[in-house]
Amino acid sequence: MLPFARVTVIGIGLIGSSIARAVRAQMPTVRLTGYDADAEVRAVADRLQLFDDVTDTAGASVIDADLVILCVPVGAMGAVGGEIAADLPADAVVSDVGSCKEDVVRALAEALPGATVIPAHPVAGTERSGPEAGFATLFHKRWCIVTPPEGANPVAIERVSEFWRRLGAEVETMEPGHHDRVLAITSHLPHLIAYTIVGTASDMEEVTRSEVIKYSAGGFRDFTRIAASDPTMWRDVFLANREAVLDMLQRFSEDLSALQRAIRWGKGDELFDLFTRTRAIRRTIIEQGQDDPAPDFGRTHE
Repeated sequence: MLPFARVTVIGIGLIGSSIARAVRAQMPTVRLTGYDADAEVRAVADRLQLFDDVTDTAGASVIDADLVILCVPVGAMGAVGGEIAADLPADAVVSDVGSCKEDVVRALAEALPGATVIPAHPVAGTERSGPEAGFATLFHKRWCIVTPPEGANPVAIERVSEFWRRLGAEVETMEPGHHDRVLAITSHLPHLIAYTIVGTASDMEEVTRSEVIKYSAGGFRDFTRIAASDPTMWRDVFLANREAVLDMLQRFSEDLSALQRAIRWGKGDELFDLFTRTRAIRRTIIEQGQDDPAPDFGRTHE
């Protein structure tokens, strides 16, 4: 039996369009409804036939839904919740795909009092955005973290978990606050570092922009890939998860200072030990199937 028969996706970007494609592939009898605040995005989604119906308002999109997935920046969750509140069926489950959860839980509880809200975070994506960027296998063998608030309905939790399993994801349940600390170090801080490094390079007076682009080595090139991620989404993530990000940033700053001292004082053994430990982390990620073991991140070469 399908976990949900009528699914609404609000926000038709990379994740929202990938959910639609994955549902089409894995649960073809599910009726899909889509909505995006941008009329041009709605037109593209309609042209791509991602949904059975694309509505002109958020409220209209949820009228007969039994699962509503909010695929909007975390800073917009409360506002979108308010837009659908009057039309949301009493037995519908509301979920999301945001990268931080405590703020989302709080915003949706205020906007949708009494509604069944089961937040989730599929840990998958690319630097691309928009409805044309999605693909059906985005979630295959990736983790989706379900973060129910305290006292959430266990049946609803299992239905949302099963939905993501049907899309090919591995599912883990986690307390919202713990999720935010884990993602602060594994996702949010790396993005902050990437934005900073690329910004520093572009601001250096003694190195021209053309030289930065022309002579970008593999490391810098991959930082630019991360730094190309959607600016609205990441602005909202850093503001919503500021406490956890600032905690991790402080720890990183302390570790960076220690590394700086090791380089200054020629402590090669300390550098070697650090690089050996971090290399082992990379190997473990590959062993667990979370990245491609091909050389140069799977890039093809003539």
